[in-house]
Amino acid sequence: MKYARLTKEQLEEMHTEFITFLSTQGIDAKEWADLKANKSAIAEQEIDLFSDLVWEKVLNTVQYLEHFSPQQIFLFKIEERQMSLIGIKLENETINLATREGYKWLQKHLLDDDVTLYKSTKAIVEDRNTDIFALIKQGSNITKGELYEYFAKIVNKKE
Repeated sequence: MKYARLTKEQLEEMHTEFITFLSTQGIDAKEWADLKANKSAIAEQEIDLFSDLVWEKVLNTVQYLEHFSPQQIFLFKIEERQMSLIGIKLENETINLATREGYKWLQKHLLDDDVTLYKSTKAIVEDRNTDIFALIKQGSNITKGELYEYFAKIVNKKE
């Protein structure tokens, strides 16, 4: 398995797609019931294969990720051959950027000495989707990139 098995809830949400997947594998409802009952290892392999296909499809479309922690925000823009990062680091430990109040504080105090903005770029050498999945496993969320683009304008003005 390359990524992670979908949860039971995710599989239930994708019930129709899973049935279609099984049919492409030549497995009908009766055979699936038999696999689950008598050959659970094979049934689990099918679920794992389906999960990887779903993850691959999702990861192929990812362009932006965000990760909030109490003292830092990481905003990623993922392109075909490189990943760009805008980082926001807060020196004031009484403020938690992962909360609504902390983010509002940041908006008002963006130019304070307690706030550091930086950017970085990293080439994607191996597998783009594996890199993205690793960031998701670490707590990043897929976004539409509004926050990244907003801070990109600010960081570029400072240069």
